[in-house]
Amino acid sequence: MTIEPNLIPASPALDAPNAPAQASLDTLSLLARRRSSKPFHLAAPGPSPAQTEALLRLATRVPDHGKLSPWRFVVINGEARARLGDALAAAAAQQEGTSPETLEALRHTFTRSPFCITVVSTAAQHPKIPLWEQHLSAGAVCYALLIAADAMGFGAVWLTGWAAYDPAAKSALGVGPQEQVAGFIHIGVQTQTQTERPRPDLSKITTTA
Repeated sequence: MTIEPNLIPASPALDAPNAPAQASLDTLSLLARRRSSKPFHLAAPGPSPAQTEALLRLATRVPDHGKLSPWRFVVINGEARARLGDALAAAAAQQEGTSPETLEALRHTFTRSPFCITVVSTAAQHPKIPLWEQHLSAGAVCYALLIAADAMGFGAVWLTGWAAYDPAAKSALGVGPQEQVAGFIHIGVQTQTQTERPRPDLSKITTTA
């Protein structure tokens, strides 16, 4: 894996004769520079109500085979962050061997950042649309939220962890037994510049049919 020092596309690539009329250097630049933030590097304020609505509307504009909308959102903001963190800790406390350190960390699951959107996959058996494609759509929603948040000037990160998979934790968060947490999208003002990380060597993961 190698680190590419400059991934921002050069403008001549968009000036080529076959470049689509709607080509956007701004969009390509955003995709090239986007980096996930650490949740504790995200400070208040989080998105305003109007920005939140815009984020959610943009996130629903993802590929969705069959127009099923197989996902939903849970906005975690304000006092709900501590309340739901306490609920997670209470659920974990019922499990034998959970350390005090783990319980304390769970209490801060959502207070590490000022704002969080939980993307819940509601994928269900369908006569025509495979479950896998419905789950992929939920993943696309998570990524769309990251891109939209970045475009608004925020930092963001997509996390999962124990709370996304444990039945008791999911119940504490109001996620049904047939639903799955696709991701916790933490959003806030980025307080530190995130360093670039190694990216895949395209020659090792790309073939020509």
